[in-house]
Order: sequence, then structure tokens, then C-alpha cells
Amino acid sequence: MRKTFILLAAMLTVAVQVPACTNFIVAKGASTDGSVICSYNADSYGMFQNLCHYPAATHPKGIKLKIYDWDTGEYHGEIDEAAQTYNVIGNINEWQLTIGETTYGGREEMVDSTGILDYGSLIYNTLRRAKTAREAISVMTSLVEKYGYNSSGETFTICDPNEAWIVEMMGCGPDRKLSKERTVWVAMRIPDNAICGHANQSRIGRFDMKDKKNVLYSKNVVSYARKKGWFSGKDSEFSWKNTYAKPDFSGRRICDARVWSFYNRFNKDMERYLPWAMGIDPNAEDMPLWIVPDRKLSVQDVEAAMRDHFEGTPLSLDQDVAQGNWDMPYRPTPLYFEVDGKKYFNERPTSTQQTGFSYVSQMRSWLPREIGGVMWWGNDDGNMVAYTPIYCGMTVQPECYNTPGADAVTYSDKNAFWVCNWVSNMVYPRYSQMFPSLKAVRDSLEQSYFDAQAQVEKRAQDLYATDKAAALKYLNDYSVEKAQQMLARWRELATFLIVKYNDMAVKPDKDGRFLRTKTGLGATVKRPGYTEKARRALIKDTGDKFQLR
Repeated sequence: MRKTFILLAAMLTVAVQVPACTNFIVAKGASTDGSVICSYNADSYGMFQNLCHYPAATHPKGIKLKIYDWDTGEYHGEIDEAAQTYNVIGNINEWQLTIGETTYGGREEMVDSTGILDYGSLIYNTLRRAKTAREAISVMTSLVEKYGYNSSGETFTICDPNEAWIVEMMGCGPDRKLSKERTVWVAMRIPDNAICGHANQSRIGRFDMKDKKNVLYSKNVVSYARKKGWFSGKDSEFSWKNTYAKPDFSGRRICDARVWSFYNRFNKDMERYLPWAMGIDPNAEDMPLWIVPDRKLSVQDVEAAMRDHFEGTPLSLDQDVAQGNWDMPYRPTPLYFEVDGKKYFNERPTSTQQTGFSYVSQMRSWLPREIGGVMWWGNDDGNMVAYTPIYCGMTVQPECYNTPGADAVTYSDKNAFWVCNWVSNMVYPRYSQMFPSLKAVRDSLEQSYFDAQAQVEKRAQDLYATDKAAALKYLNDYSVEKAQQMLARWRELATFLIVKYNDMAVKPDKDGRFLRTKTGLGATVKRPGYTEKARRALIKDTGDKFQLR
């Protein structure tokens, strides 16, 4: 039987470019409640992202699956469909398995342009086929060995309710017809008491090839590098990243600095690795793959880390004129620019305007799997959204996260991506003035979700004991309700902001209601003018040009 199924991975509309993303990982012994937690910012200019859904299904033998590139939509070829596939909602499946990624590139000559599976197609096909992190690694590596890996160097986060793994993978070039080698890869389990992160720079250095429990790797992981003349030392001296994707200035300052800032939040000894993150000192001590935090992390802690702009560090974005009149911790693109023949760069924090979607996934081994897995999901820059709960057994997408007719160039006020971007793009240039209003709404919504979580899940467990279908419907309905409520509240926020901050003045309000005079007119507006930093920067630049005489 030869019937063709089409999988347009993640079902998104994007500009053709390499994404630059951020992942954080918390192993179960490092979290406050024993959850495994991982996060993902999907960052790419022009990206429009729906909350994808692939239903569970069984497939007759002989079914073929068409593969389209996750970034470009270009057709790559066909693979065999699995006999059994699982329900996938976003980047989590019904078994609580979660997979994220960041692209690091690495050696360009290793890209297999003839391969069928790109990194996005690989993620979603693996989620459809695997139950655990270890099984996912086996599925993922088997698929690329059979069909070829079409992307450049990639770091994957692969987590289940018990284990957290980081996997790095590269192709073996486009000449696989002359060689049986198709990919090289290495996988390392994050210790249960540790946290980890990756952000577009290869992170795995040396690894213990004798530790069969916590380290997995392709048979050719070292021999391929030897054959190419890239490594000649002992196997025990082999470093994945130094061989296949050696960190340079941008790999450290633009990429690893985001991981350093995450670690710095939860460990008082991270100053020793600041020279590495700054990227300037070639002899700086390398930052470890994982660290043990000084305290255990909650989902809220990870959400806060996804909103980071290097606050309180030497890399903070509130120290120069580029922050504008209202202390904006965002910078225009591109990352690099030139003045008088000299090249410069912008800091690249975790929270960035080009995020298409962001999530924090929570996986809990002690609950029924469809209740234990919840992906806290947002459809814009993580700093500018309220993460809403998406339970892993969901089979119906909220309309706001999968809006008919909406895409990268079609606005819809029913769509979370566009409404959230409407708000965030008002706030960005007037950050210190407008962000407190957004933050109050964001934090209030999220707190309401966390306050209700125990009761909601208790109700779901009670239903699950006698009627599993009813429990799943209950969580599905709850997740849809909260997503749609968020959208409605964000529309209100948008209109509140345009009224309150119209024409760079500020209308006074009390509890969200604008004040009026006795005669019914709008109360007198406040005109705060420049921030103190902006005033001083202006005078430093212009001297006495604007001084009253």
C-alpha cells in the first residue's frame, strides 16, 4: 500500500534564515517539586508560528510521509511512516516527551544538502514516534542515518518526566553516496541535581566514552574528525565543540553569554566565567556544560530567565544611548553594524523581539502522563506574553494559537501572535514608561494560572480515575479557555495602552479606569519627559546647545 501523508513540520510561515534560539534545562533534582523543566525561545525574524498539533494514529505498512523543510517549506523527499504515532501538541507529546533546539552551525562543509530530514522535521517526527528521552535519541539518530540530515550543526534539548538530555548533531557532508557515514552526534544526560543551557553555540566539549549510562554517541564521532584531519589526539582528549564548532568571539559573547546569564541567576560563583561570556580573553576559563544551582528552580523561575536582558550584569542593555528615551532593553537588527569602516555588535539577550513563540515545559513523573505534562506557551517574546497552560493530551488547539486566515503577512485580532505583537511593538520603544502596565497584566494572569493549577489537576485526576476521556476533555477545555481569556485580556491591554500613553503623555487612572474632571473631561495628563539617563546622555552629546540663556 502506498498512500502519501504530508507533514509540513510545525505548520509555520517563516522567512528563509537560520533561527537563533535559546534553551534552558532543569533536571528533576534541581526543581522545586521534582519536575523536569525545559524552555525554548524560537527566534527568527519573519516567523509566524501556530501551536501545531499532530493527532495520534495508526498507519498501515507502506505509508510514506512527505517532508518539507521547517524553515523554508521546500520539499525534501519521503520517509516511511511509523506504524504508531502519538499525540503531539506544540513541542510536547502525550508521554510528556519535550524536544527543543538551537542552531549553532559549525563546519559548513558538514551540511548534507541531499539529506531529507532538517532539524524541525526531525523534532516533530521524533515526538510522534517516541515515549522517552532515550527512545527519542534512538529514533532521531536512526532516522538521520537512514534518510540523511539536511541542517547545519544543531543542539537539541530532549526531556521526559525523569531525564534531561542535550544532544548535538551534524551531517557528514553532501558526498554520502561515496561514504556510508551520514551523521555524527553525541548525547549527554544532565545530572539530576543540575541545570543546563544552550543558545546557538555548541556546548558539549569532552565526554566520557566509557560512561554508557549517561553518554551516547555515534560510532564515528572521533574517527570522522580524524579522517578529515581535524583531530589527531587521543580519544580521551577529543572535544566535540572544539573540533566541529569551535567557539569564537560571537559564539561566546552573542551566544554563550545567554547561558552564562541564566547560570548567574542561580549560582553565586559564576563571575569566574564572565571573561568567557565577554568573549574577549582567548585564555578565559571555559564555562561548564551544566552547573549545580544554589537553590532549586520553579517553573516561574525559568519563565523569568526566559525574560532576561542581562539585568544587573556588565552586559546589561541599560547603560548606553541605544536604550533610547525610555530605557529600552532591546536593540534593532542586524546584530552587527559598521561605523567608519569599523565593525560593531549589539548585545544579544535571551528575551528578544524576534521570538515567534516561547514555552516552558513542565514534566512530572508522579502524575498520569496526560496531566503531568504541561507546556506553558506564549506566541511572542517571552517577556511580553503571559504563558498559558497547554496540557500534553490536548487534541484541540485554541483558536487564538491556530487562527484560520492569519499568517506572517495577514493580521487578525483573533490571533495571539498578532495581538501580542501589537502590544509589544507599542511597548518596545517606550519601555520604562509602558512596560509596568503590561507586566501587571502579565503577572496577574500567570499567577491566576498557578493558583488554580493544583485544583484543576486534582479535578482532572478524579475524572481520570473513572473516565479518562472526560479528564482529557476537561484539561483540553481548560487550556482553550485560558488561552482565549488571555487573548481577550490582551486586546483590552492594547486599547488601554493607546489611551493611557497617547502622544507621549500619560493619562492618570485608578485600577484601570481613567480619571475624569468634575465636568466629565479627561483628567489632566502628566508629561514625564526624558528619563534621567536620557537627559544626561542628551546633554553629554550636545553640550550647552539646548541650555536656557
